[in-house]
Amino acid sequence: MTTGRRSALIGAYATFALFTALAGQFWRNLLGWWGFGIVVALVIAGAVALLVATRPSWTWRRVPKSTIAFLLIAVLSIAWSSYPGASALGVTATLVTTFIAVVLTLCLPWPRLVRALGGAIKWILALSIVFELWVAVFVRGPLLPNFPDFDPAGEVPKAFYWSRGLLFSGGPIEGIVANRNLLGMLALLGLIVFGAALAARSVRRAPGIGWIVVAATVLALTRSATVILVGVVVVVAFGFAVWARRVGPARRRGVYWAAAGVLAASVALLLVSWNALLELFGKSEDLTGRFDIWNAVIGLASERPWFGWGWVSYWPPWEEPFSGLAVRNGVEYLQAHNAWLDVWMQLGVLGLIAFASIVIGALWRSWFLAVDQPVDDTGHPLPYSAAALVPLLVLVALLGQSLAESRILLEGGWLLLIAIAWSTKRRQWAAEPLPTEPPPVPASRTRPPGVGA
Repeated sequence: MTTGRRSALIGAYATFALFTALAGQFWRNLLGWWGFGIVVALVIAGAVALLVATRPSWTWRRVPKSTIAFLLIAVLSIAWSSYPGASALGVTATLVTTFIAVVLTLCLPWPRLVRALGGAIKWILALSIVFELWVAVFVRGPLLPNFPDFDPAGEVPKAFYWSRGLLFSGGPIEGIVANRNLLGMLALLGLIVFGAALAARSVRRAPGIGWIVVAATVLALTRSATVILVGVVVVVAFGFAVWARRVGPARRRGVYWAAAGVLAASVALLLVSWNALLELFGKSEDLTGRFDIWNAVIGLASERPWFGWGWVSYWPPWEEPFSGLAVRNGVEYLQAHNAWLDVWMQLGVLGLIAFASIVIGALWRSWFLAVDQPVDDTGHPLPYSAAALVPLLVLVALLGQSLAESRILLEGGWLLLIAIAWSTKRRQWAAEPLPTEPPPVPASRTRPPGVGA
């Protein structure tokens, strides 16, 4: 196999794996749980083949120890779990997702991994638009999944539909992932990745701008208040990162003081203008039932505060205490709608510390990766890399979402968190400089590889 063909095959696999992690509900709605299981098996087999074929080098000092600690606690929680069978299933799902993330991180350099992420998001956004257009034109009404895990003959809550066919009404649309908040988050990640690709000049200007317009349009059509607020946080983080780059390490104290001031002012504004914000975003006073869910989760966590009830990732609705724990408008939700409360309930304070260690370590390394100027082997400064901003901005988006959703603990959210944690740790110890933007080339020449191409 030629080098070019092998590289293309690896890129295609990475895109497919990321697509599956980010759009798992698409496969479940299309093929059912058994079909989804076959797709996951293919992803696992591909990861094993990639690992064997590339045989990446690694050292123990480049491994984020917090990840190992969290996984160890999750595995051990089966011993004290109130639902050991469900815990074993949840731990297996988490270990598999972690394995895929680590393999992708070890076998692909960061810019190439981000390029695969951009490819996966492009597929999701494009298919979502085509899907919603098909539903609006031909179905002309709500569409159920092909393999519903509920009784479609009875009254079906609107959250159970694959799509409600509201494209021509201006949304909200759910896309192939069957959830407007999830689709909106993927569109936001697309804006980050596509924007970095455009800044790095690793894509031609017209397609780069085109995909940014597509992502922005999808985000607007989801009408997700949660993602809009997360997007504001991402923009603020981007502004501070650019500011920190410009002033340099010696003058960053002012940046940090300003960031602390913005945080304090934001909290004060939130407290003073809470009702006005709820009215602006069309939310009820209990944040669409989240207060009730949080109170129920806090009550359970308080019963087993130190070690939790046992790791499950997704809540199994057939197990106590999850059965009937979070029901709203006929829909039984299978997450705490807050990742931090979810971890506390499942793994207690011990697991919460381990999870916080993963997040803080990844955020710390992502920040300095984004703002510190890279140098070559002789110590001469290199141009700042747009690719270096992606880990920070994606992580900020995931953390913002974690306050209202538990997606960072599941499927694509967990994969991205682990990929960022491991890739930034490897960069921390790596001797090679960070990738820089490719120089401009004539249009007749081959486009250089880069972020999101």
